[in-house]
Parts: sequence; C-alpha cells; structure tokens
Amino acid sequence: MAGRADRKAAAAARHRLLPGGRLAGPMPWIIAIMMFLTVLAAAAALGLGAAVRSMSADLAGRASVQVVEADPQARAALSARTLTALRRADGVRSADAVDPAVLADQLRPWLGDAATSGDLPVPALIDVMLTPGDAPAKLDGLRRLLSGLSPKLRIEPHAAFLLPLAGLMTALGWLSAAVVLLMILATGAVVILAARGAHDSHRSTIDVLHLMGSTDVQIARLFQRRIGLDAMMGSALGFSFAAFVILLIGLRLSATGSDLIAAVSLDTPGWLILAVLPIFGAVLAMLTARWTVLRALGRAL
Repeated sequence: MAGRADRKAAAAARHRLLPGGRLAGPMPWIIAIMMFLTVLAAAAALGLGAAVRSMSADLAGRASVQVVEADPQARAALSARTLTALRRADGVRSADAVDPAVLADQLRPWLGDAATSGDLPVPALIDVMLTPGDAPAKLDGLRRLLSGLSPKLRIEPHAAFLLPLAGLMTALGWLSAAVVLLMILATGAVVILAARGAHDSHRSTIDVLHLMGSTDVQIARLFQRRIGLDAMMGSALGFSFAAFVILLIGLRLSATGSDLIAAVSLDTPGWLILAVLPIFGAVLAMLTARWTVLRALGRAL
C-alpha cells in the first residue's frame, strides 16, 4: 500500500511538471515565431546563393560586341566582317547578330520613338558565347582580334554589368545566414529562460520527486520532455506558416517575368535544408533544457 501511494504521489508530481494542455502557454508560440523568422532568413540565404550561382554560370562565358559606327551602311558592313571573324575565332562557341528591331524595342522605354526613327545612331550588337574554360584569357584574345579589325569595335563581358548586383546579392545572402545564426542563439536563450523559470516554479514538486527516489537525470528528463514537446509543436507551426509565405513569394516572383528575379528560388536540396530546421530546433531545445535543469539541480545541492 505504501509503495502504491508513493507511486501515485510520484505520478502526480510528474503530472504537475508535464501539464496535459499544449499551445496554452507562451513557450510554443515564441518558438513558432522564432522558427518562422529562422526559416524565412534561411530561405533568403539559400535563394540568393542559388541566384548568384545561376547568374555567374550563365554570364561567365557571354559577351557583347558593339559596332559603334554612325553611318548605317558602314555599320552593316563592319558588323558582317566582325561576325565572320568571331565565328572563326578560337574560343568562340557561337556569335549571332542582335536583331535591330529587338534592340529598338529594348531601348524604347529610355529613348522613346527616337530608338526606331533612325535619327539616333544606335550601335549594332553581336552576342558572343564562349567555349567553357578560361573566359578572361579568351576575352583578351577577342579584344586583340577586334582591335585589329577596327577601332570602332568594343567587347563587354556580360558579367561586368551585373558584378555589383552579384556582390549585393552575396552580401544579402551572408546577412541572412547571420540572421539564422542569431535566431538559433536567441532560441537557445529563450529555452534557457523557460527551463530556469519552470525549475524555480516547481521546486516543491522537485523535492517530492527527490523524496520518491528520483535522480537529477530523471527529473531533467521530465523538463526535457515538456520543453521538447512545446518546441516540436511550435517549430512545426512556425515552419508551416513560413513554407506558405515562401511559396506565395515564389509565385509572385515567377509572375514578374524577369529571369534574374525568378532565379531567386529554392531547389529540392534547399527545401530539405529548411525541413531539417524544425527538427534541429526541437533537438536544440531539448538538449538546452536538459543542460539548464541539470546545472540548476547541481547548484541546488
């Protein structure tokens, strides 16, 4: 009878440490908010990184040749000679003249009707695709080739135009990664405060468990389980809302019609990394709670 009473008392004490209701206290909601922000920051870092890699791969081997000649007939003749020389040059995969009508449509937002009237001497453009390999050395060779043909030829690598943008996107990606790290540290701090508060508010219950023969490890496991459940529910809730927001933003980016903006996207490995974050958050919360409670119990002795 005495043993049964002791077990009932221990069970009642454990129930006081592990209340049945979930999402009732602030802990799960705080974890949900922090996981929501963590997943969004991680998605930004992964998406920006993918965009920079895609941009670098697409533009590393591309360049544009400008034929700066005011006379239309001389410009057309020089463009034809340049196109023939480029197609025969080493390191050039393809060379294609840009349609003047397409170029005029792209210049119309800035020049208006003057882009198609013929009043302005718009340079002719040749799109050049290099073979894989040492792009800077091949561009230097093409510069020497073009300078020998005419001083009115200029070559510009596409990567040079977007280099500042790539640097900005890289910096924003690292900033997002730093935000993820700060959110992880903040989550650990919140769990420490919650574990300390739970320990201080349940000291009488802990004393009863000690009298029933429970060890510090067993008591810490109870706190670990309680905070772990809160962290799992909060992490799942935060991840769900974050995934919905990411999908919504992805649809909006795709609707812009810009290849550069659409490149800021998540592939399958990126989604897998995001899916690991809630699991990592729950494990971090449980280990932090265990360490905090064990340390508090050790000091109390």
